[in-house]
Amino acid sequence: MANLEVIPDGAVLVRDGVVQAVGPYREVKAAAAGAEVVEVDGVLFPGFVDAHTHAVFGMARLDDHARRARGMDYKTIAAEGGGILSSVRDLRARSADDLRDRTARRLRHLLDHGSTTIEVKSGYGLDTESELRTLGVIGSLAAGPPALVPTFLGAHEIPLEYRSRRDDYVRLVIEEMLPAVARQGIARFCDVFCEPGVFTPHESRRILEAARGHGLGLKLHADELDGSGGAELAAALGAVSADHLARASDQGIAALAASKTVAVLLPGTMLFLGKTDRAPARALIDRGAAVALATDFNPGSSPGVSLPLMATLGVSQLRMTPAEAIIAITANGAAATGLSGDRGQLAPGLRADLTLAAIRDWRELVYWYGANLVTGVWMMGAACHSGRETIDFLA
Repeated sequence: MANLEVIPDGAVLVRDGVVQAVGPYREVKAAAAGAEVVEVDGVLFPGFVDAHTHAVFGMARLDDHARRARGMDYKTIAAEGGGILSSVRDLRARSADDLRDRTARRLRHLLDHGSTTIEVKSGYGLDTESELRTLGVIGSLAAGPPALVPTFLGAHEIPLEYRSRRDDYVRLVIEEMLPAVARQGIARFCDVFCEPGVFTPHESRRILEAARGHGLGLKLHADELDGSGGAELAAALGAVSADHLARASDQGIAALAASKTVAVLLPGTMLFLGKTDRAPARALIDRGAAVALATDFNPGSSPGVSLPLMATLGVSQLRMTPAEAIIAITANGAAATGLSGDRGQLAPGLRADLTLAAIRDWRELVYWYGANLVTGVWMMGAACHSGRETIDFLA
């Protein structure tokens, strides 16, 4: 993750949405006689890949934010009617058209911050109809821009109506939701929130093994607020990613380092929640694990749209090097969404997804925090940056 190739005065040759060549400008131009030339000023990166978001939701959870400022913890907020279940109540009452409009406008902001591919989870429905409706919204926007990777997260929380019979809900996910999701054909992955007080490792294994039987790839929310062996479970199941990991154990770190499972770290979440725990990025990287960074964009614990900001936090909070942070939002983000052979690098044969930042040195991307430095975005060679800076995604 420390090896980042930088080409001064470089150029990218694109044909039919695919990168044909990358190299010094004069060499690429000489080999591309007759091609249209688009001059850009700044540093050109592979399009950023945000490997973990919950972008389909209705209202912002402003009351939760105020409660945290008064010192309430996650469980107390949930007991007062806040948390994930407040988003569930809200989403269930909304139409697909309303959710699609809100989601499209929010995704536009992530795109304008350079993210050309974004994983989006369901998980605020927690009943079959609402989960399918959420996945339908994601599917309707999946072609982009930005391109979306749909993930089924019916096991995001135990809904209120099943609190006294949680095993019935696990069976509902396995026996009703997963077959329906598979028939719908939109979701590429299944995720589970494996955390004390949410889903146990045993329940998570049951759900994920059933999902694999339906042809879905596996992801796991693991060891976010408390350790439970989620990292070890993700590695044992061959999940494409284990996400959060702020409380991962030494055994979990070792298991991920010995596996092909990508560790997706979400530094914005712990920062927004006011937590002092940090995911063990340095230990994971030093032991050989692949690490990605993502926004965790959601209404409750990380309402942030900037993947470059997450890279900045990767350096300042997680002790990653600038090169590691850049790779974590490009090549390794692609690996965490099962797309490493298709995007995340500027290389011949890959999609021509490109992000331009108004900087002179590539390290500035993870240095200047708080400002959006992205001035251009291309998906498969087509320009798609709006240039807007309006806060309309909460409407």
